[in-house]
Amino acid sequence: MLAAYLEEIKSHADPNRAPGMASYHKIDREYLGVANPILNDLTKVWRQDLTIAERVLLASELWQTNIYEARLAASKLLSQARIRPDDDVWELLQSWLPDFDSWAIADHACMAAQKRLTANPDRLDQVEEWTASDHMWTRRAALVATLPWTKQNHPKPDDLMRRDRILEWAAVYVPDRDWFIQKAIAWWLRELSKHDADRTRAFLAEHGDDMKPFARKEAGRFLKAQLE
Repeated sequence: MLAAYLEEIKSHADPNRAPGMASYHKIDREYLGVANPILNDLTKVWRQDLTIAERVLLASELWQTNIYEARLAASKLLSQARIRPDDDVWELLQSWLPDFDSWAIADHACMAAQKRLTANPDRLDQVEEWTASDHMWTRRAALVATLPWTKQNHPKPDDLMRRDRILEWAAVYVPDRDWFIQKAIAWWLRELSKHDADRTRAFLAEHGDDMKPFARKEAGRFLKAQLE
């Protein structure tokens, strides 16, 4: 199944663009130089033409190539709100966690995971297990994949409980000095501050002094604007 779809991606390769991508992402893998909007267009068509089972199979095969654009395309294939049944999709996304090694690939996969978590919030029990991983990118994914809980303007009581639960994970992460972890905490809080300034201020009041200065500043960026 893989060959025809991979060839379609490669038909848009830009050899002049690929070296710059490799230099930027700093991870040793093949880069084709295919622009993200092209991958969006390709995978949009594929999603319409393939069954869920076929999409899961193709996504798995694309991911296994370890080609940068193929991994992005694999994630995009699964980034759709309505997928039923979606257990196989969720299991495949979780299987990719140990392979995360760069923010761009991880973020694309996490965007697909966001859809599956909002479709079934009970999966947060599994995400909580990610927070104890020895793998930094898996720990980071627990915050990136749960960003939808920063965005509700009128959250229901259950969603407020989930928001508080994820903030507890973020609090546990605060002593972690890794830049990507601190950035993820800041990202979650910054987005939350647009919709729930009180919870963001409370978190920063309790934990802000223990965050790295850049993360604390980023987390409170919109809070400052709200006061001006």
